[in-house]
Amino acid sequence: MSVRHSFALLALSLASWGCTPTIAVAPPEGPIELNINVKIEHEIKVQVDKELDDLFTEDSDLF
Repeated sequence: MSVRHSFALLALSLASWGCTPTIAVAPPEGPIELNINVKIEHEIKVQVDKELDDLFTEDSDLF
């Protein structure tokens, strides 16, 4: 390699070294708001057959 090529390579490497990207993360200026609209519905159905109802009466000796 000649001196001219070495100098050009050195100049290019120094020039590209100064072009590194910088990432800056800044906190938000105000409070963070989360708007979550959730609708929860539940329905509980209990169905007891007449035969089972008779088993659990106070008269039975099951319990």
